[in-house]
Amino acid sequence: MDEVRSAYQAAEGFEAVLAEELARKGVVVSRWHGPLALSGDGPVEAAWALDVWRSPVLIPVGSIKAGADALRAIQRNWDCLAVAHFRRAALIGQRLPPIKAREFGAGSVAPDAKLGGWTLLAPDLMLASAEKSSPFLGAVPAFAEDHIGPPSRAYLKLWEACLRFGAWPGPGEVCFDLGASPGGWTWAIAERGAAVVAVDRAPLEPRVAAMAGVSLRQGSAFSMAPEPCDWLFSDIIAYPDRLLELVRAWIAAGVVRRIVCTVKFQGATDHDTAEAFAAIQGGRLQHLSVNKHELTFMWRRPDQAGSGLSP
Repeated sequence: MDEVRSAYQAAEGFEAVLAEELARKGVVVSRWHGPLALSGDGPVEAAWALDVWRSPVLIPVGSIKAGADALRAIQRNWDCLAVAHFRRAALIGQRLPPIKAREFGAGSVAPDAKLGGWTLLAPDLMLASAEKSSPFLGAVPAFAEDHIGPPSRAYLKLWEACLRFGAWPGPGEVCFDLGASPGGWTWAIAERGAAVVAVDRAPLEPRVAAMAGVSLRQGSAFSMAPEPCDWLFSDIIAYPDRLLELVRAWIAAGVVRRIVCTVKFQGATDHDTAEAFAAIQGGRLQHLSVNKHELTFMWRRPDQAGSGLSP
């Protein structure tokens, strides 16, 4: 087949959105291999990709042993994206060094070991990339979920964002949670020992409102002026361009150190606004594994060394 210089893994159901984004960036998708978009163009940042394979190579696979030996000759850690030829892929995988799967929780740190990705395009042809953007097996972090404390599963978006951010809110920090009701994100922030001001017209779930460090400010997040804080969080339902104005205002005010917010799309994807978010210095836009038709924007003030954004 033709040369493959980059590959992009889409979340299930978001192949078309990823294809739209890649086309806007001038990347031609030559073919799809399951959720993996293959291209002869060099790799680019893609917000809608769970994973970007940055250095893919085609490897002939004369035998199961030859396939495993070829991967081991490149590096130790490999993650298989099994799309077809499952039995043969499993047999190759059994000859590779095992990687222990782990679950992540509040305060976790993303893996820093180098991880490559590979898949069988045909029984005798492998695509492998020693460099890829996601450090997680399957490009999806597994979480040790709390089924008792939070009022909803929305807190998993905050957990994954902080895991990728490489920083978490903690004791002594002041946080704002915009559009907080019923309190999933507020719960996750307060659980970390940070003080959190929950902003919403609607009340918090009573047990969240009663948590130490939680205070409720009833009103619209869009009517409040930026205030000094360590973190600005938002899972608010709003048009992307309106949220962009809010984020720019907080950054311009110079009062916030870090921002995590969900950019929600209603109907067609607003790629123009997504690109505007991605262009903000110090920020990263990413479709998290727990996101639906939405992206997560993560930003840190340039002077916040040591809290760099993970892929």
